[in-house]
Amino acid sequence: MNAKSLIRSLWRDWVRPLALPFLLIAGAKSALADINYVPSSSMQTTILCGDVVFNNKLAYDLRVPFTTTRLARWAEPARGDIVVCFAPDDGTRLLKRIVAQPGDTIELRRDILWLNGKPSAYAPLPAAALGVRDLEPAERAAAVFAREQLDTRAHAVMALPGRPALRDFGPVRISAGHYFMMGDNRDNSHDSRFFGLIPRAEIIGEAKAVVVSADLNHWLRPRLNRFFTRLE
Repeated sequence: MNAKSLIRSLWRDWVRPLALPFLLIAGAKSALADINYVPSSSMQTTILCGDVVFNNKLAYDLRVPFTTTRLARWAEPARGDIVVCFAPDDGTRLLKRIVAQPGDTIELRRDILWLNGKPSAYAPLPAAALGVRDLEPAERAAAVFAREQLDTRAHAVMALPGRPALRDFGPVRISAGHYFMMGDNRDNSHDSRFFGLIPRAEIIGEAKAVVVSADLNHWLRPRLNRFFTRLE
């Protein structure tokens, strides 16, 4: 079989039959739903290194696949949502929490989040809480954990007192069509404190649950207690 015959055979028997299913799957991942592997610790203890997270891309709107063009919009991101977005400085795909929305004024004082002139409420986070108990003993010993109240929603946050970090910020008023993002690991997160506000168009979905999880420090040992758990 010569080269031309081989190419025609590959196209007829393999490439062409698989092209349409590939495009359908890729389009669905782009516009409907996707999963994201998490390699960083910026959202600990809510999301750990080694988690694979389900991203609902229909949470707020319907987009043309492979673009940021909206065909329909039925909801707006809200404070407390964990979203997938693109960083405005380098286009990196990020997983962060919305802590302020258009019209809000945000400020950080010694790692305490102030929203519209009022401090957020914090409660102790027990060592047995999901996420905290999955950290290495050295990580737990170096951190301070709490449950932060954001509107009617509460979520886990952590701080690293021994690490140099930006613990005071603002106040900043959030302009129309923009959102302020932060990681739940407040002293180890590259977020809106550094790269600025995220435009609405750059938010492409909401992270809803951990699908599977593996402990990167122990030869990818499955964290079965994190499988199919809803994100707060």
